Amino acid sequence: MGKTSRKIAERLLKEADVTINGSNPWDMQVKNEKVFDEVFSRGSLGLGEAYMAGWWDAEKLDEFFYKILSAHLDRKLLSLLKFKDIKTALYLASASLFNLSSKKRSFQVGKTHYDAGNDLFTHMLDSRLTYTCGYWKDAETLDQAQTAKLDLVCKKVGLKPGMKILDIGCGWGSFVKYASEKYGVTAVGITVSKEQAELARENCKGLPVEIRVEDYRDTRGTFDRIISLGMFEHVGYKNYQTYMEVVHKLLKDDGLFLLHTIGGNKSVHATDPWINKYIFPNSMLPSIKQIGESIEKIFVMEDWHNFGTDYDKTLMAWFENFENNWQHLSEKYDERFYRMWKYYLLSCAGLFRAREAQLWQIVLSKTGVKGGYSSIR
Repeated sequence: MGKTSRKIAERLLKEADVTINGSNPWDMQVKNEKVFDEVFSRGSLGLGEAYMAGWWDAEKLDEFFYKILSAHLDRKLLSLLKFKDIKTALYLASASLFNLSSKKRSFQVGKTHYDAGNDLFTHMLDSRLTYTCGYWKDAETLDQAQTAKLDLVCKKVGLKPGMKILDIGCGWGSFVKYASEKYGVTAVGITVSKEQAELARENCKGLPVEIRVEDYRDTRGTFDRIISLGMFEHVGYKNYQTYMEVVHKLLKDDGLFLLHTIGGNKSVHATDPWINKYIFPNSMLPSIKQIGESIEKIFVMEDWHNFGTDYDKTLMAWFENFENNWQHLSEKYDERFYRMWKYYLLSCAGLFRAREAQLWQIVLSKTGVKGGYSSIR
């Protein structure tokens, strides 16, 4: 395609106020003309891999993505794509045909992403190692935003001393540790990452907290409250109802379940191909419709809170930490990894800034809170 693909790219990017080799910080600086053929034959996977290879850049990558996503160029690109990459085509087809988040495959994301190295996340996240969106309503720093989010969750589910709680997708134990220390609860946290579990146990040492490496479908017990922060994105639409049924079975009749998840504006069956290959395999963002259908006849929806714009701030804070600490990480991770991780964090920041993705906290009960639930913000 060559010159033809460049002309099409120029026309599309102009709609987003992006100029090839322009002077604005969000403009696309092209170093290898092959990038255009890659994009029109392999879509977002081609764009991301071309960036990782150093074929193009942008001074402010987050703004580049904000511009192109606000102009909906991703949708326009899909109508022009003719996938020549058989692997990409097969992935998109298999996401609808097969259960990519089956129990057998559920540990893949742990090995690919969360086991990338505790040192990486230690240098990127807040001091509690909270790998979910912060709550910036009254916060000025990342640590404040994450502490505010953890406390908001505790208050939304009404934690009280002596309660037993379950954290599905507990990460490095930030929530179970906070809830145990501040609210006097006993906690079980589950994760599919051995690296996370090892550090979580260390972080929660001396507290009534148990950390398990297991799939949620294997969890046993009865809990006063169940929390899931940033794990539902890995469940897959074919498993949403099963997931809700499992939570319902584990939750006491008068209990509350808080689901904290990234959400999409439309129903899909797969995630972006580049994200699937390099960041979160077998993941996808749920829609309001998909979540709604999954809780029918199972839960009463008590509260639905959207603070998606806070994820933009969180991701930019993570990138600042990653960038400032790269000198320490570069001994272990190479330049290609740096460009991959930068692309991941800043493209996602642009996604939330453009309001193409949301962050929802949903409070659910089994039969409805007597007298009504009081929303907390």
